[in-house]
Amino acid sequence: MIDLRALRDDPDAFRRSQQARGGDVELVDVVLAADERRRLAVTAGDALRAESNAASKAIQATSPEERPALIERAKQLKEAVKAAEAEQAAAEEALRAALYALPNLVEPGVPEGGEADSVVLETVGELPTYDFPVRDHVELGQLLGAIDLERGAKVSGARFYFLTGVGALLELALVNLAMQQAVAAGLTPVIAPALVRPEAMEGTGFLGAHAAEVYRIEADDLYLVGTSEVPLAAMHSDEIFDTGALPRRYAGFSSCYRREAGSYGQDTRGIVRVHWFDKVEMFSFCPPEQAAEEHQRLLAWEKQFLGALELPFQVVDIAAGDLGSSASRKYDCEAWFPSQQRFRELTSASNCTTFQARRLGIRCRGADGSPAPVATLNGTLCAIARTIACLLEFHQRADGSVHVPEALQPHLGREVLTPV
Repeated sequence: MIDLRALRDDPDAFRRSQQARGGDVELVDVVLAADERRRLAVTAGDALRAESNAASKAIQATSPEERPALIERAKQLKEAVKAAEAEQAAAEEALRAALYALPNLVEPGVPEGGEADSVVLETVGELPTYDFPVRDHVELGQLLGAIDLERGAKVSGARFYFLTGVGALLELALVNLAMQQAVAAGLTPVIAPALVRPEAMEGTGFLGAHAAEVYRIEADDLYLVGTSEVPLAAMHSDEIFDTGALPRRYAGFSSCYRREAGSYGQDTRGIVRVHWFDKVEMFSFCPPEQAAEEHQRLLAWEKQFLGALELPFQVVDIAAGDLGSSASRKYDCEAWFPSQQRFRELTSASNCTTFQARRLGIRCRGADGSPAPVATLNGTLCAIARTIACLLEFHQRADGSVHVPEALQPHLGREVLTPV
């Protein structure tokens, strides 16, 4: 939820933000009109309550002849107060709905436009050359006995899979390496629930434009998360951090579920775009004035992890139209997939400023003791399935074996994955 006071002070900034996103600029005026309606309703309600209280008190002091007229007037005022309170409640709900429809304010400098307008900031590492026909991760996974797509589809349907043998061990090794790095950096490891209540999903901004992506368990009114960002953010909902308790950083592991609505025909082969995968996600609560610096810190940890996996990658400043509703700015790290001859997203880091914290009621006491919303940030450290796909392809050898990056070898117990 955006800062309503900031919107009142500079509505044009929010109009420019919406324009950069390719969104509906009129949403800004909808919020302003709803805010004005609520403020008028509050003023009218307060005035009527004051008049009603005065009329009730006056009844006791008036003469018997005048009392019936005052009693009738007092009754009318009480009814008017009830109507005013109903109007105020309706106005507050309308304002809430308008606020929840307006995305976060885009950070200055974010590229305008859609996916094609994102900007590559840097490229790290060298692209490989192979003197043999390149296999994709599906073929390599079959040779290694690591990925079973056929049985995954038999059991659960399209875009599901089994990781078997070294595939399963590779997932565990990646999780251990990611958590080892996170703990060394001072993050607290968390095993997060994959089912959350509606308020957690709504509070993090995933029931707006992303609602079609979310699986819902209707019988229990619970949602399957698409990222542990959701439970990690909601973990401190309606809490106030003590002064000096920030930043608070977590590395959460959870299974993630996405309907992939609207992706028909995209990445239908393999485990790059699937309905279920596991992930290690970083999450940070920090003072708003430190959010930009914290964003760079999360990005640096992602780059460190990809470097440990010996993968070339590029860092992309995501265009405003491709940001989620909660993000003010997002950087993606895209690694090289040899079979596709292109970079694909492996990690992303988003600065959500105070947008999620305002929805979830997460605050921190300032130096003067008064509470104010914190900033929240999230960053993927390792999306397991897609990372496995990239690792197999990039580190493949002519005989179908796969080199294991040095940093991963202690966690996997081998230097090479060999065909079965």
